[in-house]
Parts: sequence; C-alpha cells; structure tokens
Amino acid sequence: MRKPKTRIEKALRLWYGTRLAVVLESILIGFMVGLVIVLFRVLLGRANTLRAWLYGTFLPGKPWYWIAGLILALCLIGLFLGWAAKVRPMIRGSGIPQIKGALIRELSFDWGPELPLKFVTSVLGLGAGLSLGHEGPSVLIGAYVGMGMLTLFRRPHRERRILFSAASAAGISAAFNAPLTGMFFIMEEMQSSFSSLVLACSMGASMAADVTAGYFFGLKPAFNFRHVTLLPIHVFPWVVLLGILCALLGDLFKRLLYGSLDLYEPLPPVIRPILPLLVSILFGFFLIDVTGGGHSLIDSLYDTNRTLMILVILLAVKMLFTAFSFGSGTSGGIFLPILASGALIGSIMGKLLLGFGFIEDAQTLNFMLLGTCAFFAAVLKAPVTGIVLIMEMSGSFNHLVSLVLVALSAFVTADVIASPGVYSVLLDRILRTKALKNGYGRNKE
Repeated sequence: MRKPKTRIEKALRLWYGTRLAVVLESILIGFMVGLVIVLFRVLLGRANTLRAWLYGTFLPGKPWYWIAGLILALCLIGLFLGWAAKVRPMIRGSGIPQIKGALIRELSFDWGPELPLKFVTSVLGLGAGLSLGHEGPSVLIGAYVGMGMLTLFRRPHRERRILFSAASAAGISAAFNAPLTGMFFIMEEMQSSFSSLVLACSMGASMAADVTAGYFFGLKPAFNFRHVTLLPIHVFPWVVLLGILCALLGDLFKRLLYGSLDLYEPLPPVIRPILPLLVSILFGFFLIDVTGGGHSLIDSLYDTNRTLMILVILLAVKMLFTAFSFGSGTSGGIFLPILASGALIGSIMGKLLLGFGFIEDAQTLNFMLLGTCAFFAAVLKAPVTGIVLIMEMSGSFNHLVSLVLVALSAFVTADVIASPGVYSVLLDRILRTKALKNGYGRNKE
C-alpha cells in the first residue's frame, strides 16, 4: 500500500480508521440499500396487482386456450427459476441462512451475478403467486448491495463483517418500514456477540434505508390497525395459551418446511418451481388470499368478518402452500407467510373466545396481532425481534405487555418441545448437502 505523502492524506487515513467513519459508511450503504429495495417493492407490487387482475377480472369467462397460455407462461417462469437456483444455489430461499453462513465464514457470495438473479427471481416467483414473502429476499438483496459497496472501500475483516450485517439490517428495514426491527433482527439472529459499533452501524443503516423507503412510500406502519386497545389482566391466561398454541403449530409448520424440502429432493432442480406455480393457478381462482406473501390476507382479517371454518381452511392451506412453495428451492422468504399464519391463528382463537364470552369484540384484533408475534417468535426463535416488529408494523405500543407475554410463552414452549429456530436448521441443511461442494464453497477472506 502506498504511504501517504501529505499531512492531509495522513489525516484522512487516520479519520478513515475511526469508528465514526465506519458508522457514516453504514449510513451510506443504508441509503443505497433503500433505493434498491424501493425498486424491488414497486415491481413486486405491480406484479401482485397484475396477478389479482388476471384471476379476478381478465381470465374468468375466457376460452380454455387462455388458461393454457397461463399454464405455459408459468411453466416457462418455473424453468427459469429452477435454472437460476441450480446455477446459483446461494439465491435459493430467503437467503437469511446463507447470510448466517457467510458471517461464520462457512459460505461465500458472488454478489455481481447473484444480485440481479436474486432480484429478478424474487419478483417473478412472488409475483406469479407463490406463497413466499419479499422480506427475506430483501435482507439478502441488502447484503449484496453492501458487498458491492464494500468493494469500493478498504476495510479490515471485522469492519467488513459489521457493515455486511448493517446492510442486511437495512434490507429488512426498507422492506417493513421498520428500522428498529432491522437492528434487533441482526443483534438477535445474526450476531453472536454484541458491540456498540455493531449496534451503531445497524441502527445507522436501518434508519437510512427506512428514510429512503419512506420518501417513496411514506413514513407509515405496514399495517394501519387503528383500534388496538389494552387487554385487561384477566385475559392474560388466554394470551399465554395463544403463545403455547402458536409454538405447537409453529413446530408443525417447520416440519412441513423440512418435509417439503425432502419431498422435492428426487426431482431435478430445474423443474421443481413449476409444481407450486401450477398449483397457484387453482388457488388464484378459488382462494387467492393464500397466494403471495400474505399482506392482503392480514389486511382482510381486519376489514372483513370471516367464519371460523373459513379461517381454519385459510390457515391450513396457507401453511401447506407456503411449505410446498418454499421446498421448491426458488427465491422467496417465509417472513410474511409466518406473520399471515400467526394472524390466522390469533383470529381463530379470538373468534372462539368471543363466541364463549371470554373477550369483547374489540379485543379480537389484539389476538390477531398477538398471534403474529407468537408464531414469529416460535418459528424463528427471535422473540425480541417479533415484539418490536409487530409494534412497528401496527403503529401501536398499547399492547407491549401482552406482546412480551405471548412471545415469551411461545419461545419457552418451543424450547420445551425442542423446536430449534428455522434458520439454524436450514443453515445446517445447506452445509450438509452436496451443494456445499459443488456451488457454495468456503469463504477465503
């Protein structure tokens, strides 16, 4: 490395090595991640609108050859998704287990070709109707953008690792309009040790990404639930019961995910995504709420009064279709499907308690939100992130005590039944597969 010749150069070198410079660099990365995620959300939103229009307005009543054309189009999309997952295994799934593997130097990324493939395959798969979410891919896309920017800066490995984590936090922040969630998710799920620099960089990147996304979408919560009230103490035993129920169903959900991965194993990777895409046609006509991530499904639970039987059917189909979609190995996350499934569980329990007279009608919304938090805490084993996420997404802090109670109940129950966090299990599966030798490789940094 060339030695600095002037005092200004020496001063700049000294300043660049300070903690302040690292934090400012994380903020710059956060802004760039925010811009990319904004484009990602815009394209995905238009794809979802197009899918709803096709199934709800355009295709009904059309001749059979229009359906045949749809089947052909989805088959071609599925082939492309399968090909992309085969040639670049690191873009499979949400990408969060891969990030964890990279942080422990067991896996490595090639951000140049993988970033556009992750971007395009996520838009195509999710927009075509797979029951997968955009939040997990947003985390990996953020990490890719961070890696690209880090090629411009010279940083030691420890600082590169911190900035890589901060870029991932920015991805989830821009996806959810939830900067605190991004920060806590990195601290709880990604980092094995805590430091003030990790905290500052994650916070700086998350806030920058949130401001960038907020400039385009508005600084508002993802779900505008306006009537969240305080639950009385005598309802708390039912809150604990909801946490236990979510932990048990969360363990079932994780087993469905792992079983789906095993189910697809004998099939060639190139054709795997075609199967859930073809299944999505049936749901597109008759049960469109279970397609896509589940944002519209959660909104509909608030706006409409569905029967208990319909809620149970939606929960069963959503869990099964999410597992079937995820098992195909294409790009897409489970964050939002987890929240949607949890909302359904909470709505079911709330409706049962209301029917027996244990709660009031206004309190059923509380149970829907509590279900999202409990199911998230049980499946991911990240209770603090779940609590903060639901508070930010709902725009209300009135239910903090009940959120803590339900998340703790779900987390402890998951521990009692020995149900590990889904991302840890998925990372272990990745490291045990033949893809580790053929496509992932070791990190040489």
